[in-house]
Amino acid sequence: MKKENAIYVENLTKMFGDFTAVNNISFEVGKGEVFGFLGANGAGKTTAMKMLIGILKPTSGHAQVASFDVASQADEVKKSIGYMSQRFSLYNDLTIKENITFFGGIYGLKKSVIKEKTQELIDELGLKDEANKLVKSLPLGWKQKVAFSVSLLHNPRIIFLDEPTGGVDPITRRQFWEMIYREAHKGKTIFVTTHYMDEAEYCDRVSIMVEGKIEALDTPKNLKTQYKVDSMNQVFLKLARNIE
Repeated sequence: MKKENAIYVENLTKMFGDFTAVNNISFEVGKGEVFGFLGANGAGKTTAMKMLIGILKPTSGHAQVASFDVASQADEVKKSIGYMSQRFSLYNDLTIKENITFFGGIYGLKKSVIKEKTQELIDELGLKDEANKLVKSLPLGWKQKVAFSVSLLHNPRIIFLDEPTGGVDPITRRQFWEMIYREAHKGKTIFVTTHYMDEAEYCDRVSIMVEGKIEALDTPKNLKTQYKVDSMNQVFLKLARNIE
């Protein structure tokens, strides 16, 4: 893997019986890059992400995340990344403070560090008055912001976000992306899946998967030029739905 790459993928394939969910994909993601991983439901993007974060073993091919092999060094991969799942990843019956403490313990942080980071996170999000409230009492947008912040507790080098803004309003989505940019500017690599094509415009580069294969990979500007369209939604429709 090249030194400047945070993620390196070569001929990665995942099969379930006779079905090929991910078909021989290859790409690289640079350090500090915001990389959009796009595709319709069933295109294979979630399966590919699960291989990259060490949950699924590849059928064939090779991938490295934070310089660790995803197949043989899955535990090291998990320690080096932050992950926010598509389904809300905090515990609704715990308070915000309790969630932070719980996940800090999972990440192996010392009690003193957890206490310090808890205060930092609450101050940064402006949640001083809500810190001792149950998470289920928060609006969805705030839940997502807290979940994102918790995924950063152990200062990971790479952050994987699976549909992080699903179901939230446009203003909250924009605020969430401001948080993403802030982390990218600190040198963190962001790997994000989304079905909102306007969010693809926020990424440094995007790939578009169709039926298990990467059919396009470039900057949003270059893809729009290549396909002679005005928006990433039109690029997606041309590739995934064969709409001219």
